[in-house]
Amino acid sequence: MLLSIDTCGATGTVALGRREGDTINPVAQTELAGKTFAAQLVPQMRSLLTANAATPHDVAAIIVVNGPGSFTGVRIGVSAAKGLAEALRVPVIALSRLALLARKGQKSAAALDAGRGEFYFGFHAEDRWEERLLTAEQIRERGDSDFAVCEDAAASAWPSAHMVLAPDASDALLAAGPRLRARDFDDVSMLEGNYVRRTPAELFARPPAGAK
Repeated sequence: MLLSIDTCGATGTVALGRREGDTINPVAQTELAGKTFAAQLVPQMRSLLTANAATPHDVAAIIVVNGPGSFTGVRIGVSAAKGLAEALRVPVIALSRLALLARKGQKSAAALDAGRGEFYFGFHAEDRWEERLLTAEQIRERGDSDFAVCEDAAASAWPSAHMVLAPDASDALLAAGPRLRARDFDDVSMLEGNYVRRTPAELFARPPAGAK
């Protein structure tokens, strides 16, 4: 069994999948209402496993969408994935929500609403994937127009963008296939949320005593 977690958006999802040879088949998925992630994530995972005649010890790997998105949601999902991986001694694969959105929309770029008039923007640059925090004007200056979005704010800013349903935990399961086959896992001890920008705590932290 493979367990997938996505708590980056307004609605969270948890999914189970089964790896059969080189194929990953999603088995079941459940939704988590916004603002309930901290209280409902673990109980919903347990219920999902039980409903599919499985236990945590049947989980062979964990896939987690580690942002960008809600700071609180990202932190909850990543913390749960790390805790489970360490307790069950299974590997973890972390995936970008922007990359999942681009994959779902079959585009080479994607944008997510970051609030404050800014957007998380992910795109392929030569042979690598890059993510930046940009204003709508900065994205327009880049000349990008054909990219995937899943939110009204981004769709309103770019009517020509490709609107799709928001990526979820099942999308993450399918996207993780190549990395699972290559055994390309993340270091659990180093795994962090992909915030793209600094958290409010970092922005407003007081400088150390004596710092100039």
